[in-house]
Order: sequence, then structure tokens, then C-alpha cells
Amino acid sequence: MRDELSTARGPVSDALLQAGMLLEFSVHSVLASFRVLFRTSKSWWRELAEQAWFLTSVTTVPALLVTIPLGVVVALNVGSLAGQLGAEGYGGAVVAFVIVGQAAPLICALMISGVGGSAMCADLGARKIREETEAMEAMGISTVERLVVPRIFAAICVTMLMACLVMLAGIGTTFLFQVVALEATPETFLSTFVQYSRISDFVVAMVKAASFATLAALACCFKGLHAKGGPSGVADAVNEAVVISFVLVFFANTCISELYPILVPAQGEY
Repeated sequence: MRDELSTARGPVSDALLQAGMLLEFSVHSVLASFRVLFRTSKSWWRELAEQAWFLTSVTTVPALLVTIPLGVVVALNVGSLAGQLGAEGYGGAVVAFVIVGQAAPLICALMISGVGGSAMCADLGARKIREETEAMEAMGISTVERLVVPRIFAAICVTMLMACLVMLAGIGTTFLFQVVALEATPETFLSTFVQYSRISDFVVAMVKAASFATLAALACCFKGLHAKGGPSGVADAVNEAVVISFVLVFFANTCISELYPILVPAQGEY
């Protein structure tokens, strides 16, 4: 793995160079992940547990604070539009699509990228400018295996579990708002929710969450390990890492969302 980003001649060349180096770093990290699975140590598991707990502590509350208002907005808009169309009973079906299929994995990914990912990048960047990573490499310790891989696995586990929590919070908020504020019947909401919910929707949401977490963790770890220029360089790396993570997450979401109906055709009609 290269230690420093090479000086590019222009913005396009610099973007292509960093994209290539990020791809190389990603391949190296994936290969290291398979190697680690067969020879983990107590220190590796301790690092994984610490990172998982840290990500959980800093992302869970913000994710819920975003989900609850979103559930209210979805319930209000769906209830208003459904009332105009005479389709009040389809609130559960819309929630099954919006919350489970789209909102939950995206909210969790943005929390991991913006909150947890920025912290990961800052931590690795600080280690980089203090030359701790060079010292580890000099002692024969792979920084990718010891520092990057635990963070990737922690991000995946936390994002998938948090996606389930966000689904519960979003569905519960929407259900309560429609029943209490909009005076919809609970039986109608639950019947349409069960009728139009599919196991494949939940599975794809988990695939999205794992994919988004992997991309965000890779981008943030890459920028952190390639930070240079002192504290200001670490700050620049954090900003770039968050932007790159968001771009990768939305691109991956578009690709998966477009492929899903092709690979798993919808059954029945609304």
C-alpha cells in the first residue's frame, strides 16, 4: 500500500488517481479480511468490540432522532394523499416500501458515514501523522489487518442491527401517528403492511446496509491512513472521507434499487 498520495497535475487526474488507489486499498482490505478470519487474536477481537461499541454509542440516538420525524412525515403525507384518492387502507403498504426498503438502510449508512466514519478517519489520520502506522509496519504488524478490518466488520454489524432498530422505530411511529392523529383503523394498516411486505424486501435492506457500511468504512479508513500535513491535513481528510462516503452510498443505493425489481419481480397488484 502506498504511504502517500502522489501529486497530481489536475483535478481530473487527482480524482482518477485517488479512485484507483481507493480501489487498490479496497481489494487489499477484502483479501486481508479473509486472512484475518483464519487467524484472529484477542487484540483483534478487542479492537472489533471497541469499534462496534463506539459506533453504536455515537450513531444510535441520531438515527432514531432522524427516523421518528421521518415516520411522522410519511404518515402525514401518505394519509393525506390516500384520503384524497380514497385509498386510506394502503398506508401500511407504503410504509413497508418506504421505511423497510429505502429509508432504514440509508439513514443508518449516512449515520455511519457522517458520524462514525468521520471519527474513524480522524483516529486513523491522527495515528498516521504521529507515525504510529509506520511503527506498526516496521514491527511487522499489518495496519490493514489490525486497524482497518476490525472497523469494517464493526461498521457492518452495527449498521445491520441499527437498520432493524430504525425499521421498528419508523414503522411504530407511522402506525401510531396514523391511528391516533389520522384516526385510521389499526387492522387496516397492519393487514396491508403484512400483505405487501416481503421477506425479500428485508433481505435486500440488510444487503444494502452491509454494502453501504463497507463502502463508508473503506473510504474513511483509506482517507485516514493517507492523511498528511499535520492536524489540518487530518481535517481535510475527514471532510473528503465524508463526501466520498456519501457519493458511494447513494451510487450503491441507486444500483441495488434498480437491480432489485429485475432480479426479484413484484408479486400481485396494489
